[in-house]
Amino acid sequence: MFGRVRAWATRFRRLVDVLLLGPVVLVCLLSAERYGDRSGAAPPGALDFDLLRYIMVSAALLVPLLWWRRRPLHTFAVVAGVSFVQWAADIQIIPASVAILYALYSVAAHLSLRWAVAAGAVTELGLTLALVRWSPFNVRALASASVFVIVIWIGGIYANTRRRYLESLEERAERAERERDQQARIAIAAERARIARELHDVVAHNVSVMVVQADGAGYTIDRDPELARDAVQTISSTGRQALAEMRRLVGVLRQDDGAEEGYAPQPGVADLDELVAHTRQSGLPVRFTVTGPRRPLPEGEQLVIYRIVQEALTNTLKHGGPAASAEVEIEYGTREVALRVTDDGRGAAAPHGTDGHGLIGMRERVAMYDGTVRASPCPGGGFQVSVRLPVSRAA
Repeated sequence: MFGRVRAWATRFRRLVDVLLLGPVVLVCLLSAERYGDRSGAAPPGALDFDLLRYIMVSAALLVPLLWWRRRPLHTFAVVAGVSFVQWAADIQIIPASVAILYALYSVAAHLSLRWAVAAGAVTELGLTLALVRWSPFNVRALASASVFVIVIWIGGIYANTRRRYLESLEERAERAERERDQQARIAIAAERARIARELHDVVAHNVSVMVVQADGAGYTIDRDPELARDAVQTISSTGRQALAEMRRLVGVLRQDDGAEEGYAPQPGVADLDELVAHTRQSGLPVRFTVTGPRRPLPEGEQLVIYRIVQEALTNTLKHGGPAASAEVEIEYGTREVALRVTDDGRGAAAPHGTDGHGLIGMRERVAMYDGTVRASPCPGGGFQVSVRLPVSRAA
């Protein structure tokens, strides 16, 4: 209920200001007759200057309060100035004189503590001057009158503090929302970069296999049609596999109407046998050995191992040359998993002085799990990729 009232008051502030001044205006109208000409010397129909002065002073005190929210300091200055003129002209306190309390509350509720203290001091000084001129001055009378000033002054400071606190909460909530959206955008960008690396691995591996098989089919199509037919079938199956994986990965990047699509699970260590068999069909002899008791690994680390083996075998197909072979070794330890992919290729090598995207992708993947990767030529020829991944506590 109070929330609805506050929302309505915020929407119709000018009307609320008029309603707050309504009781004071009503009291001023009902008291006007008391401040008129009480001597009885004025002829009937003559202008009552005492009543006119009362109306003018009341209007000068109350009208500035219509701007007490937007210009609290100016409102207080005008009301205080009119009150000082009233005191200097020896015009006794009238009901409209409570306007100084309205103005004091406005300064305390909307400005800093420095201005609130200054306004309170000016109000207290004016109260003291009024008591000295129009009533017997004593400490008890000053203390009794000062209670109203202090209560209104403290109420304005409390309202100011509460408003600033609510504003800080709103600002903090908006900042948290902006940071949340920013973190979401960063996470989306990181996920898209990861998917881009996945696409690179898929395309590089499968296209390399297709190129090797196409070259082999071209060489044997006249001498051994059956072998060429097997190569073409391998190209077909490899192409289908590449399309399926690319469709799965690109489907993640699509932003359609939200229709759910089924995607195949990410490959893991259990799929290495199939990867090795597929590479053998492509013409690269591969020996696959596993030492140590197999242990469950998180899906992320399994994907890292699979992609590194896939990238290393792809590089052997592209750069190993004729009669090359490879060996994949996985060793399960108590605290880490060691992976080595070694080939004895002596054919065309990658350009010197450059670091391919495949090696960069390996380092990025391994770094996510605090592992190490080393890719370098072997002393007797060939190339070796060595990876060590710590076994996470989740596993």
